[in-house]
Amino acid sequence: MKLLNKSLIYLSVSLFFIIGLWSVVFYFNILDEIKESVDEGLDNYKRQIVYQAQKDTSVLAKRKFDEGFFAIREISQSQALAVKDKYLDTLMYMQDADDESPELEPVRLLTTAFENNGHYYQLKIINPMVEEDDLVGELLRLALGLYLLLITVVILINNFVLQRLWQPFYSFLNQLKNYRIGSSKSFPEVNTKTKEFTDLQKAVNILLQQNIETYEQQKQFIGNSSHELQTPLAIATNKLELLIEKGNLQPDQAENIAELMSIIERMVRLNKSLLLLTKIENKQFLNNQIVSLNELVKQSLTDLGEIAEFKDIKINVFENAELTIEMDVSLANIIVSNLLRNAIFHNVSNGIVNVDISDDVIKVSNTGIESPLNTEKIFSRFYKTENDQSGTGLGLTIVKAICELYGFSVLYRFENGLHWFVIRFR
Repeated sequence: MKLLNKSLIYLSVSLFFIIGLWSVVFYFNILDEIKESVDEGLDNYKRQIVYQAQKDTSVLAKRKFDEGFFAIREISQSQALAVKDKYLDTLMYMQDADDESPELEPVRLLTTAFENNGHYYQLKIINPMVEEDDLVGELLRLALGLYLLLITVVILINNFVLQRLWQPFYSFLNQLKNYRIGSSKSFPEVNTKTKEFTDLQKAVNILLQQNIETYEQQKQFIGNSSHELQTPLAIATNKLELLIEKGNLQPDQAENIAELMSIIERMVRLNKSLLLLTKIENKQFLNNQIVSLNELVKQSLTDLGEIAEFKDIKINVFENAELTIEMDVSLANIIVSNLLRNAIFHNVSNGIVNVDISDDVIKVSNTGIESPLNTEKIFSRFYKTENDQSGTGLGLTIVKAICELYGFSVLYRFENGLHWFVIRFR
């Protein structure tokens, strides 16, 4: 998830809780204001009723609320002196114009007492209140409307203002993604005066410079070590060949020399494989172009044809589509040749090799030992089966490293007596 979107989510959640808290506080404040206003109205009604009772004694005869919004009953002097103005929220049956029958409605009730011509009376006055559920619903709608308005404003600010603010960062990030040590000529740059971004550029460039120095040192070490290993191995091979050519060796001596030459040849192959694997892991092969896997399969089978004939191995190629991929040609050739070599060299006499090519997958299956290989170790370095110890144990490791370099998937399975290696390129 992008940083802009993540910040938008956090801001939206924060606004939701802030507005929710604001709605609760606002509700109780409004309710207090309404009650205070109603109480002032009740006090005003009280003064008017007392004044009217002094002029018209018929007012004192209203005993029930059915006859109006107040009720009066006579009480003793001691009871009147004990009465203090009391405001209370309660419910009373009332009938509005749109009601078919009386319904319980919230009212504000004032209970008080007054004296008139030596008599004492209890006075109760009611005033209808705004229904709380209506008030809550209205506040909820207002809060929701405010929330949606704020979120809309935040999204607009996020898309037009913050996105422009972060544009140098995303540009710098894209440059980093495309940067290749050993091939890119200049460091990524951020075109802004924002301090945080310029500091980021400086820190990244320092790290890149350190990586370049380490890369060059490693590259030089690999080249030197490869050369230093190849030279004595070649000298040893030449000297052994000269000994054999003299022809004055005993049979057992010639056999020992042949074994030594075989061991040296394995060391040469191992050295070349390790060098290649290191170069792949350091991403020194990235001369990408469009490659036809169909043509590479045909070329590799031509090169390996004599070995297949010698082992009486039948090779079947099923071209269901033309498979092309953008990658380094030499690495594409290594993938194909290593898979086919593995299928032929680790096969049995009169065995078969099947190559299936589709739009985005190449599958190589072959006969061999009649049990599955160790799926956890098959792509590990120097892994060999008990039946074969002659190889370097790096062929499938190199295939795995190339696939990881380009984001391809490679897997192994044993099915119907065949060993399957499947590479999915997309």
